[in-house]
Amino acid sequence: MERSVIVDKMRFDYEGLFSLPELYKLIDEWLEEKNYDKKELKNIERVSHDSKYVEIEILPWKKVSDYVKNEIHMHMFFSELKDVEIVKDGVKVKLNSGKIHIIFDGYLNTDYENRWEGKPIFFFLRTVFDKFLYKPWMSGFESGVKNDVNALRDRMKSFLNLYRF
Repeated sequence: MERSVIVDKMRFDYEGLFSLPELYKLIDEWLEEKNYDKKELKNIERVSHDSKYVEIEILPWKKVSDYVKNEIHMHMFFSELKDVEIVKDGVKVKLNSGKIHIIFDGYLNTDYENRWEGKPIFFFLRTVFDKFLYKPWMSGFESGVKNDVNALRDRMKSFLNLYRF
């Protein structure tokens, strides 16, 4: 399998009020909408006497074709989390207050089933195939990964801006 880095360490920071369960639900809905499957690599929660620290690492992936697979690696850090209760439109709402730091990486995997790496002649043919025949399509696949990462980040930004009072 050959892995190309399309988006490298795109960062997103936010500080203020938000709902962590709603944010996670938004990510799941977006991934389902875009036909991504999700693998959760890490989910850590540390509780101290006055706040929480949550670290979540997920790896959504989508098979674009029999040869190409998109991956979005998200490493999310939630620090200084505190539960707060605010009154909005006369209704008490439970939210979280804290800092969010998210790192996005976007990858394009080719030959993810290792069909072209069994023999040296197949590896050579795959290289020729990628370099000359499949190159116009690869740029479209690369822009697809970049667009998906940007769309997910923008959706999360829009969601978090709803909590600014």
